[in-house]
Amino acid sequence: MSEITTKKKGFFGRMAERINDALFMHQEINEEMMDEIEEILITSDIGMETTMNIMEELREYIKVNMITLPKNVKKAIVEIIIRLIDKGERNRLSDKTPLVILMIGINGGGKTTTIAKLGNRLKKEGKTVMFAAADTFRAAASGQLKIWGDRIGVNTVMHQEGADPSAVLFDAIQSAKARNIDVLICDTAGRLQTKKNLMDELAKMNRVIDREYPEAARETLLVLDATNGKNAVSQAEQFNEAAELSGVIITKLDGTAKGGIAITIADEFDLPIKFIGTGEGVEDLEEFNAAEFAAEVTGGIADE
Repeated sequence: MSEITTKKKGFFGRMAERINDALFMHQEINEEMMDEIEEILITSDIGMETTMNIMEELREYIKVNMITLPKNVKKAIVEIIIRLIDKGERNRLSDKTPLVILMIGINGGGKTTTIAKLGNRLKKEGKTVMFAAADTFRAAASGQLKIWGDRIGVNTVMHQEGADPSAVLFDAIQSAKARNIDVLICDTAGRLQTKKNLMDELAKMNRVIDREYPEAARETLLVLDATNGKNAVSQAEQFNEAAELSGVIITKLDGTAKGGIAITIADEFDLPIKFIGTGEGVEDLEEFNAAEFAAEVTGGIADE
């Protein structure tokens, strides 16, 4: 078993064990059992709206398929969760090049580390990568990104603290074009005073890309810390209103988070989960697999 898989098992295990316990304690499907499942979903950071969607579909599934044994309910939950979180091709990062990725999210959510992980992953896939340190409002942000870049062999374009983020992006684009870089990953400010500030800053940066790099494909990815639970849902709502998000990366799924946040984000905001972070190491980033996630979060019973 790989290190990443071991970490995932530790994280997913708590929700899975609780579901298994709830089903094992009942000899038949009844309202008490259904109430217990509902409570488990809600207390696993799955939002109320998404929980109600799951429970409504579960009741219908049980009725239509004439399920009578509690043990068979697990397979139903897996299938329902897959339908909620599987966004098909949208779950995958664009493989077009050149590609510009704007990374957004609040400070402390693991954005800088995630940029390093993603850059490392893309390099291992054979792509050339460059970083743009456009989070110029946070002290040491650019330096931290450069340190990561140096560790994995990626050049970082940076200006002095307080510089115009769009100017950093402009210079990074010119450098990326001159060097025929496949993927330019741009860090952005994690602290802006209002949603309007965020919208204005991202609009300005997108205008720079439109003007200077029209041939480039584009991704705007929101980095969310799974340990923030319902606060992460609030962040997703605010950033989704302010930016044209193409997907989400959920960090810190390494044994402390409950993980239902991924289901809520995918369902309530129709946002594809592109990657999940499972630790602090540069290798601890993996593509989101809807079927695998749904199976493991309920006990690893996809093939039963």
